[in-house]
Amino acid sequence: MSGDSALGGLRVAITRSPDRADALVRALQQHGASPYLVPLIDFELAGDQKAFSERLEALAAGKYDWLVVSSISTIRALKQWCAAHATTLAELVPDGTRIATIGPSSRRVLEAEGLAVELAPEDNQSAAGLVDLWPPGAARVLLPHSNLAEPSLAEGLSRAGATVDAVTAYVTVDYPAHPELRLTAVLASGDPGAHGGSAASDGPGSSTRVPELTPAQAKTLIGAGGLDAVVAASGSAARSIARQLAPLPKGCLLIAIGRPTHDEAIRLGLSVAATAQKATPAGIVEALSCAVPGRMASMPAVPAITAYPVDL
Repeated sequence: MSGDSALGGLRVAITRSPDRADALVRALQQHGASPYLVPLIDFELAGDQKAFSERLEALAAGKYDWLVVSSISTIRALKQWCAAHATTLAELVPDGTRIATIGPSSRRVLEAEGLAVELAPEDNQSAAGLVDLWPPGAARVLLPHSNLAEPSLAEGLSRAGATVDAVTAYVTVDYPAHPELRLTAVLASGDPGAHGGSAASDGPGSSTRVPELTPAQAKTLIGAGGLDAVVAASGSAARSIARQLAPLPKGCLLIAIGRPTHDEAIRLGLSVAATAQKATPAGIVEALSCAVPGRMASMPAVPAITAYPVDL
């Protein structure tokens, strides 16, 4: 799309790692925006691999009625474990175990990996949305999640009668993760991102080039009026934005992906300009488009700052 589109010239900071950003980068560029990579968070294998392995071995043995997947990063952690144990995701989950997830992005990835998803909220793509859909009654549930996961999902399933085995599948860390611990599994459909479902990345082979900034460089640029929007894909991303980039001036819009991210940003004292209702590149573009009408003509020039081109 040409630069006279709704996002023409908008300078947008994407706070995910480069390998998880490609589809969002391309969507923004197609709508005339200028994306910048400002990676703030990354993901590593769980510290307690023994506990994680024991739960997955029990899953493979048919001990669980449900596997609940709460994020794309959880799928990466599961697939990385499978690769290290000479199996696949499709082989890991027995036919009798049903699968639920938070929303359509995770559903698409799981199905591309050969797993059928029985339950996924379409509108309220959150823990609360899944709990609302959950069938009441006794069931044994495996819930692999982040070390930062809120207890609300496990508690909601328990209230519905489920026995929930929650286990840490991965750890959220400041970018970059330790190379030997980083989640690197490439997902079959590309990677719609980490954090409650977000924009996809096609992985190796893409040719998109965008500048990458350190958090300090991005903070300087934001203060000088050189970035117009920052995208937060998760509560952990919102916390990193508050810690490393705030305060955001009035002219720099914060776009949250999903209600949980919005709520966390508000709790941190950040002002949210718009919230993407769908955790997809199109949903983020739509949220940005709603936030920016009438702003573009008054944008200041981009201050000079060193940025490093990145091949995505």
